[in-house]
Amino acid sequence: MKARIHITLKNGVLDPQGRAIASALHALGFNSVGDVRQGKYIEVDLAETDKGKAKAAVEQMCNRLLANTVIENYAIELVD
Repeated sequence: MKARIHITLKNGVLDPQGRAIASALHALGFNSVGDVRQGKYIEVDLAETDKGKAKAAVEQMCNRLLANTVIENYAIELVD
């Protein structure tokens, strides 16, 4: 089973990388670009076959290491 994890900054948290990306896109002529928010994408291969156990394990991974839950949100997708 594979876990796909998307980690993004919470609303209201300053995103300097997003602003730098937006600025660079504007400099390249993409003037219709508004606000840009960047994040992380992580894939984890799991030996677990039970979706409930797999999701619980990945949530622990996110809460303990992969995401800073004070300033970041995460979303988990499990794929067989």
